[in-house]
Amino acid sequence: MNGDDTAAPSAPPPPQLEWKFSQVFGERAAGEEVQEVDIISAIEFDKSGDHLATGDRGGRVVLFERTDTKDHGGSRRDLERMDYPIRHPEFRYKTEFQSHEPEFDYLKSLEIEEKINKIRWCQTANGALFLLSTNDKTIKFWKVQEKKVKKISDMNLDPSKAVGNGSVASSSNSTSPKPYLANGGSPDRSYSYLSNDFSFPPGGIPSLRLPTVSSPETSLVARCRRVYAHAHDYHINSISNNSDGETFISADDLRINLWNLEISNQSFNIVDVKPANMEDLTEVITSAEFHPTHCNMLAYSSSKGSIRLNDLRQSALCDSHSKLFEEQEAPGSRSFFTEIIASISDIKFSKDGRFILSRDYMTLKLWDINMDSGPVSTFQVHEYLRPKLCDLYENDSIFDKFECCLSGDGMRVATGSYSNLFRVFGCSPGSTEATTLEASKNPMRRQVQTPSRPSRSLSSITRVVRRGADSPGVDANGNSFDFTTKLLHLAWHPSENSIACAAANSLYMYYA
Repeated sequence: MNGDDTAAPSAPPPPQLEWKFSQVFGERAAGEEVQEVDIISAIEFDKSGDHLATGDRGGRVVLFERTDTKDHGGSRRDLERMDYPIRHPEFRYKTEFQSHEPEFDYLKSLEIEEKINKIRWCQTANGALFLLSTNDKTIKFWKVQEKKVKKISDMNLDPSKAVGNGSVASSSNSTSPKPYLANGGSPDRSYSYLSNDFSFPPGGIPSLRLPTVSSPETSLVARCRRVYAHAHDYHINSISNNSDGETFISADDLRINLWNLEISNQSFNIVDVKPANMEDLTEVITSAEFHPTHCNMLAYSSSKGSIRLNDLRQSALCDSHSKLFEEQEAPGSRSFFTEIIASISDIKFSKDGRFILSRDYMTLKLWDINMDSGPVSTFQVHEYLRPKLCDLYENDSIFDKFECCLSGDGMRVATGSYSNLFRVFGCSPGSTEATTLEASKNPMRRQVQTPSRPSRSLSSITRVVRRGADSPGVDANGNSFDFTTKLLHLAWHPSENSIACAAANSLYMYYA
């Protein structure tokens, strides 16, 4: 899936991956109640895959760093060439900081949650990490850097006995503390430079040492470099870095703004779908992302199930799109829920920028940006829930926004579902891979043994529809499903088959 049209069509699909548990952070004990503020709301790997960031509903950002490649140095591929025994990716807690605080908009009498909606890594510089984080209204640019902790050593006197700026604590336990002046003198002995409590050691002080400043320790410091505020009337649902390393976009329900990382007091509105009369509003923006290599191209999805590809070179305001990707609904299939479940909750470009992956409520769709007649593949995520759409609508679960991700090689896609399940599909030609995993220490225990349905041709261009188990009223393993435990957020390592996913306040990591 590298966009190479000359690839031999007869090449066999890659074998199905066998996923294994790697790590869990924040695992809760049986029966332990989850605090609302601890629930993870965003996950993102950096471009190298050596760092992972999570954001939660309490406005905190937690950073993890990879440890298994530091022993030998070099990338996994280099280590494989040198015949080192390859261990699965291992991460450790690095640091955390409070990114956002709860606010109140007094003009609109509106509470602004501190919940982190999205995190995006920026280019590293001088050993420092940079990232963008956003809540509903405000985007912040963070710099995380190791700072040396300065300590003064080689003192002449024991610092624990010193008082003020030069006076020495009395060895007698007096009940009333004596006042000292700022320079260490005593007010009742203004002209006596040595107090009576001070005594030279026998034989005097042989030599005076100059105190030295040393930096034996380092600590990680997170500093907010810029705040991009007051540019969105509606809740921000997406932020995305540009490949030029200088700009990024932020999107809310009706507008997309273009920012320069260095300038926080102005942004340019590049997409505006707000009608003159709000009663004419028929669709909203749900997700937006820059192309990974072309700095002039961006895509955004809508609540009507369409994806628009825009070229910033055409005009300053991208009212007209370059390409429109949408699937025509089958005649006679329309129902009350059709438009609700068609709404796209997330889009992601493949690493080479050739494909766009979209997630709506029931399916994952893979689109070729050179072919706007329809998706090249459609993957049914939880088709067994279709008879339950009325229940899902009544408890608002039908409006849950599931994220999606692609593997670095573009061979597989993944997304979450209910009961803390997530699905991994093979998307290379001829692949029938459709794996169901559970976010637990035993991910394969809910593995579906029924083979997925074979591909079927819908037109002259082959389109694939793949399903999991189709038993209605139960989940993929025959158990009753749980709408309260849902796996909304997950991320695929940029260069390896490793997935990080969030189940409430726990971060689970798997490898294959």
